[in-house]
Amino acid sequence: MGIQDWSENVISVDLRPEPQTRDQIEEVIHQVRDKGNCGVVMDFTGVTILTSTSLAALLRLRKLLTDCGQRLVLCSVGSATKGVISVTGLDGVFEIVDDRFDALAKVEAMPDNSVASSTKAP
Repeated sequence: MGIQDWSENVISVDLRPEPQTRDQIEEVIHQVRDKGNCGVVMDFTGVTILTSTSLAALLRLRKLLTDCGQRLVLCSVGSATKGVISVTGLDGVFEIVDDRFDALAKVEAMPDNSVASSTKAP
């Protein structure tokens, strides 16, 4: 399925294996910038290992989303990929759940921060 708009505020991504993973994450970064206020679910079912360049791209995506008050949720992450994330000390940085439905529920439950911030008193 690749990259798709799951809903108005959620992008769902079926990651491809390396070496295509980084390019796909970079494409998601561009889409998030273009789309604006949205969260991202990344399904790692097709990923067996994560390179440092893909990990760096994931960190850039997470920062972009965090700065917008949105979430990046990873799902179906294999043990080798979890090992890479853990060894790099990023297991506390990324939100990882078992399956896509849990991930989608977490991202969709995120309140629309742009509406909340526009209603606050100065």
